[in-house]
Order: sequence, then structure tokens, then C-alpha cells
Amino acid sequence: MARSVNAIKELELRSTSLSELIKMCSKDDDIEFIEEIRNDLLELNSWAESKKIECMFSEEADSNDCFIELHSGAGGVESDDWASMLLRMYMRWAEKNEFKISIVGSLAGEEAGIKYATLKIQGLNAYGWLQGESGIHRLVRISPFNSAGKRHTSFASVFISPVINQKIDIEINDADIRIDTYRASGAGGQHVNTTDSAVRITHIPTGIVAQSQSDRSQHKNKEACISLLKSKLYALELQKRKDDANKKNAEKSAIGWGNQIRSYVLHPYQMVKDLRTNHAESDALSVLDGKLDIFMKKYIFLHKKISDINQ
Repeated sequence: MARSVNAIKELELRSTSLSELIKMCSKDDDIEFIEEIRNDLLELNSWAESKKIECMFSEEADSNDCFIELHSGAGGVESDDWASMLLRMYMRWAEKNEFKISIVGSLAGEEAGIKYATLKIQGLNAYGWLQGESGIHRLVRISPFNSAGKRHTSFASVFISPVINQKIDIEINDADIRIDTYRASGAGGQHVNTTDSAVRITHIPTGIVAQSQSDRSQHKNKEACISLLKSKLYALELQKRKDDANKKNAEKSAIGWGNQIRSYVLHPYQMVKDLRTNHAESDALSVLDGKLDIFMKKYIFLHKKISDINQ
């Protein structure tokens, strides 16, 4: 409630300021001044939409930090490279929205890109904004790894789970987990080659795996793994609730290789299209540089069953 009141006050203040500037405009003003006001109005509209959406973040984990887990699909170097492009896309989005980013673990591809990576995104409403990104992402482009210049289709999976805080109780029985340690992989350094500091925890009943190699301390990596495992177990429970409530709804969000949520086409034309909301953007390179807000907004409005938005 307090955040809603503060947002309304800021909206009133910013809109009043712009209103005064508009009243001062005349036909003699230069184009640059008028264009500046127009851009300020568009920015204010986007800001107001974001605050409106944040007011709808009412579920228990919406305001939490979150993990982003990426895995390349079948296809070798092409899919590994695509997974690394998605990794950069989400990092750019987080930077633009002033979230804190840390890499929990990753595994480089044999030739290029990554096999998997896990990011931790910290900041208010991180999970609320990113939760709709879970699913399969498809890329169509001219392969940079094929000398014949053939078009290639690649797939990668994205899984979003909330960081569990004290408000959410997730218990893990010691008998239900298997803990493995291994040598951290990565570029250079004696530490990488000689110590078993990386940790992998497998939750036996569900088969869910959490792994971390971001710290030199095995103990800290184990803590990170437990946090990630709780996050994934909670996300699984949320998914079960949604599936139970939406068995007859065509807009189901189960995680799986058959659930393609978005296509990124770079050839023979440029287009990014979300297959759940049908929203499309022609500037694919800007989307890959982190311009994801409109896709997130469209999904959240659909998910919350609120009337659509325009931008």
C-alpha cells in the first residue's frame, strides 16, 4: 500500500511538471524542445505502466530476488552460442533496470558459448518481472559457424525461480539429497585445476539439480546450492498450483522442451515474437540487447487477466 501511495505522489509530481512545460510551449519553440517534452511524456507513460504492474505483484514471491537458469538445447555449438546470447540479454536487461547481478555457476561450451549458466538477480520485484521468461526460446539466423552460410535454428531453455526468504518455508530432508563436489571449470588459475570447491546437489525425489562454483569456498558454494534448490522446489510447487487451476486453460506455462514461448528471427527478416501474447517487435537486435520490458508487461497483463496495454 505504501509503495502505491508513493508511486501516485511521484506520478502527480512528474505529470504536473510536464504539464507546466507544455503550457509554456508556443509555435515559436524549436523542434528539439518540443521533441524533448514528447520523449519525457513517453518515458512517464512507460514508468506509470511499470508502477501499475508492480501494484499487481501480490503473490508471496513476486517481490523476491530470483534465479535465471539457462541451458543450451541439442545442436552443439549453435545452441551453446544462443544460450550465451540469452545470458547477455538478461544481464543487459538487469543492468538497465538497476538490478544486482551475480553468476552462481556456468559451464562453457566446447567451442563457443555456454552449456548452462545460473544468474542471481537481486532487487525489488525481480521475480515478479522475470517469472514469465520461463520456457523455450528459439533463434533463427545465418549460422556464424557454418562456412556455407546456411540458416540455422537453435533452442535454449530458461527457468526462473524465486529466491526463498524467511516468509516462505521450504524444508529439505537430508535423506532426500545427494551432494557431489568437483573441480570448478573456467578460464585459468591454479585454483580452478586443483581444488574440489564446486558443489552439485541433487534432490532425489524430483531429480532437480542445483550447482554452484562461483566461490572458492566449498562451504559457500554449498549454501548457494541449497538456496537455489529451495528456489527451484518452490517454483515447481507454484507450477503445480497453476497447472491444477488451469487444466482447461490453453495458456498453460509448464516448463518443458515442447513449450516454446518466444521466437527470435534474424534472417531472412528481423522479428521477435512472443507466442503466448502474440506481441512482436521488429528491432530484434534491441531486444537481444535487453529491451524486454514490453514483452514482460504483455505477459504479466495476460497472466493477471487484466486488459492489454499499448506502447
